Amino acid sequence: MSLTYKKSGVDIYRSSQIIKNIQKNLKNMNIKCSELILGIGGFSALIKIPKNYQNPILVTSVDGVGSKLNLSIKYKLYQSIGIDLVAMVVNDIIVYGAKPWIFFDYYSANQLHIKISNTIMKSIIQGCKKSQCTLVGGETSEIPTASLKKTKNVHLAGFGIGLVEKKDIIDGSKIQIGDVLIGLKSSGIHSNGYTLIKKILDINLINIKSFQINNRLLKEYLFIPTKIYVKDVLFLVKKYHIHGIVHITGGGILKNIIRIVPKNGYKIIINTSSWEWPFLFKWIQKQGKITTQEMYNVFNCGIGMIIIVPKYESNSILKELNILGQKAWEIGNVIHNSFNQSKVVLY
Repeated sequence: MSLTYKKSGVDIYRSSQIIKNIQKNLKNMNIKCSELILGIGGFSALIKIPKNYQNPILVTSVDGVGSKLNLSIKYKLYQSIGIDLVAMVVNDIIVYGAKPWIFFDYYSANQLHIKISNTIMKSIIQGCKKSQCTLVGGETSEIPTASLKKTKNVHLAGFGIGLVEKKDIIDGSKIQIGDVLIGLKSSGIHSNGYTLIKKILDINLINIKSFQINNRLLKEYLFIPTKIYVKDVLFLVKKYHIHGIVHITGGGILKNIIRIVPKNGYKIIINTSSWEWPFLFKWIQKQGKITTQEMYNVFNCGIGMIIIVPKYESNSILKELNILGQKAWEIGNVIHNSFNQSKVVLY
């Protein structure tokens, strides 16, 4: 018998078809970067640096969607996972005041399925459109594994590059005593804590496609796409004095805030009664018998992004966010810490 690549487990035709579908979807959604010289189809992407920057700094980010992807594969729910992927990357980029510019992905499977691939890639393109950046390329590969032949195993990673003027970088260095924290509402769980959620589902033998809470199927709650904050945050950055921005991802509220606060002499006080947890987080806590401290260590608990601003601008920013349709609350403030190490305190 004469061997071929296809007989050994890799179908080049499927990969080529997926790339053609991506190009078609990009064209249909009219997403193109004016600086793009060569995009999908070449060995690499070629892009010019925009001319309207005096001293451009590139901001890079890479991320995935963690165990949410495992749940997506198990229940064959792929419609929004690409939005999650883009959101995790671009939300990390905007914390520096940078505009997401280009995005590229890594997508592999033990066996490529055109329908699944097309659904995921359409979702990625939707995420790029929401975040005002361009998908310029990526990698699509088929990696057959004998033990996984009967499963649709998928791996996803996203890579993004943003641009910011050097003088406009927001890195937390301007945070000062008296500043306040404004919390922007999350759309749901986003893409963190799903390993814990999966454990809860397994222990309680819950099928998310049939189990209901609040007259809605649980799958509808668990697969709400991650909120993309690009438009709202960049609007605020241009108009106000933003001292710090925090994307609430793995590690929850507690561990993410401290990442941008100057190391010495600050205490961040979070008033946990200033907003109400969405119902889903209360349900997760009850089902898993999880302590409140652990919930704040793992989940966003309803706050997906935090901006740290001067007190005198807080009310104006809250009004602007309300006009933009983004629910937000003043959730805390920055005070002096008599000890050397900065810390975050919940009360």
